Amino acid sequence: QPYTPLRLHPTMFARVSTAAGQLAQRRAVHAASVQRARYDSILDTVGNTPVVRINNIAPDHVTVYAKCEFMNPLSSVKDRLALGVINQAEKEGLLKPGDTIVEATSGNTGIATAMVCAARGYGCVITMAESFSIERRRIMRMLGAKVVLTPAPAKGSGMVAKAEELCAEHGFFYLNQFVTQANPDTHEATTGREIIADFEGERLDYWVTGYGTGGTFQGVGRAIKAARPDVKIVLSEPSGAALVTSGIPQARKEVLGVYGAAAESHPAFAPHPIQGWTPDFIPAVLEEGLKLKLHDEVLKVSGPDGITMAHRLASEEGIFTGVSGGATMATTIEVAQNAPEGSVLLCMLPDTAERYLSTPLFEHIPPEMNEAEQALFDSTPLHRA
Repeated sequence: QPYTPLRLHPTMFARVSTAAGQLAQRRAVHAASVQRARYDSILDTVGNTPVVRINNIAPDHVTVYAKCEFMNPLSSVKDRLALGVINQAEKEGLLKPGDTIVEATSGNTGIATAMVCAARGYGCVITMAESFSIERRRIMRMLGAKVVLTPAPAKGSGMVAKAEELCAEHGFFYLNQFVTQANPDTHEATTGREIIADFEGERLDYWVTGYGTGGTFQGVGRAIKAARPDVKIVLSEPSGAALVTSGIPQARKEVLGVYGAAAESHPAFAPHPIQGWTPDFIPAVLEEGLKLKLHDEVLKVSGPDGITMAHRLASEEGIFTGVSGGATMATTIEVAQNAPEGSVLLCMLPDTAERYLSTPLFEHIPPEMNEAEQALFDSTPLHRA
């Protein structure tokens, strides 16, 4: 039979053309809405954390945002610190393949350091007071770190002293987060620049943060005051361990050839439940930020208020942060209540609530069903045998 070309009705051409156009449009929308998320290392995912509006807790006359540092790969702001300090040490030739890195930490910096060491092939030794949450030491050990526990009565100073001894004895590299200038420099270059970019051309009246080492406060504070000097910086500290507002200076000493380590426990310190905040000394990094007069105000917050606010953030906003995040948000809401109409506030949320499962943050949350949950179970035919 001779070949007869297929003839399509004009409406079929229109349908095919329309379908092809719709497919191309869907592909274009998909390409525009999906960002590239393929990285060469877990370390490439550190930073660029989101700023999220607080919709249900904030007073009506202001706008409150939170910078969610628990969105870092190991769930805390300390991921930035560990990576930044180690990067700087590598640039200066202070680290070589196979070296061991030591740090004294309440947990988050240790977890972050263990992550970087695992990715880069370094040994990792962490010293930590035995009073800090058990889940933190387990996470670090899972990441390959050795965790050396120091007696609780020795407080933060004890774990720092042990780290110093180990470095002196074995020649390990000391991260030295409480003293090294690479700590705030990292926050100025990353956290601070992100905040400036997030609010470029828009109103920002207050930035609220707590302190552990003081690296976030000093580094971000420098970036904000340089780019937006009108922004007020509010520093928060535990009411039961108000070292900064005590006005009592911190004695210092030289360790491993570097001056700045605390020579003794600060007399204003008392144990508090805000893990990661305010060790029993004023870190040199924090003191330098205070000397620069970056802050406009220092406010105190209690541990119970921090715990209550962390619960509110979880149940009313769906934001899962730890006691330090709750304490910072409690301070932010206090500032917001007295702020002028239309003010915009930004609060730092340092880490995730999962770091506190064995702490007072979860002590009133039972693993078993409560009465209401049991009633729901009993309301349908499926019952336990």
